[in-house]
Amino acid sequence: MSAQSEPGLLYSEEEEALRAAVRDLLTDHCDPAGVIARTESAAPHDVSLWKALSDSMGLAGLLIPEELGGQGATHRETAVVLEELGRAVAPVPYLTSAVVATEALLACGPDDLLTELASATTVAALAVGLHVAPGAAVPHVRIEDGLLHGELTGVADAAVADVLLVPADDGGLYAVRAADVTVTPQVSLDLTRPVARVTLDGASGRRLGDAGPAVRRALRAGAGLLASEQLGVSDWLLTETVRYLKERKQFNRQVGGFQALKHRLARLWLEVAGLRAAARNAADALATGEDTDVAVAVAQAYAGQVAVHAAEEALQLHGGIGMTWEHPVHLYLKRAKADSIAYGAAGTHRAALAELVDLRAP
Repeated sequence: MSAQSEPGLLYSEEEEALRAAVRDLLTDHCDPAGVIARTESAAPHDVSLWKALSDSMGLAGLLIPEELGGQGATHRETAVVLEELGRAVAPVPYLTSAVVATEALLACGPDDLLTELASATTVAALAVGLHVAPGAAVPHVRIEDGLLHGELTGVADAAVADVLLVPADDGGLYAVRAADVTVTPQVSLDLTRPVARVTLDGASGRRLGDAGPAVRRALRAGAGLLASEQLGVSDWLLTETVRYLKERKQFNRQVGGFQALKHRLARLWLEVAGLRAAARNAADALATGEDTDVAVAVAQAYAGQVAVHAAEEALQLHGGIGMTWEHPVHLYLKRAKADSIAYGAAGTHRAALAELVDLRAP
């Protein structure tokens, strides 16, 4: 499934085929009404959809080498999957488990946990707040008498994880079974990606490796591929808004025919096209290892504002129907707003980019 030989940032035939397969699956198993209903329930995660993505298509192990039971694909293919999951606002732990936790484990070397993740028998989550940016100081727990004690907040998808990857004050990254910790839900704007407080009170853990490089690698991949999810969110919003404005009539004219609205949509189209380029560049850089830090910083310096703008325009241009709970636009607005601060806000990435290219503010 490798796409590294493909020239430039265009999608390969294999990537387009993967997109079509994932979109078909999501069309059948992840309708907007179902997602809205889940946000109103005590079980926002769609376990059956996760199983379909993982068991039927093997997507949980996309980044895991074949010798460990995975697909041995690259970040380019993973980015395509995340675009489609973003288009559906799918309530599954793909970014947190199949990308972020997987990257942390890969940094620590071959491990049985990777095989479990590849086979989808285990869901893992890196016990680091969703807001933490690559390279930022990472909260950790303390070790006393060989057991882990402490509290970590804002951990995404902790409620559905079987294993938590926990940084400790000795510099190690520990695998802790979810049954040995207390997971308390926290209020989250985006109900399709819930966050939680993780409390460890004498939990036992298995040291996997050094937390520093593992967490940096994981958060960098998370930030870089989050841009592809934000692209999917933005693309759905633009497409649906154009479709609605072509159908909606006012004064016996198509609303989409008004000049002022055409200008707004044209501007949004240009922004989404720019986001596509930035997201593809970040995915390709992660796959090839070339200028990765710069590509990720560029993508995240831009992606958040585009996705939020697309959501705001969609909400306004849908008129009264866009303000209703039954219409899914609010799901995309909340995901866009939450994603805009996930793995570092835009300002954090701009500051990192300024350091990387030696263009600091005077």
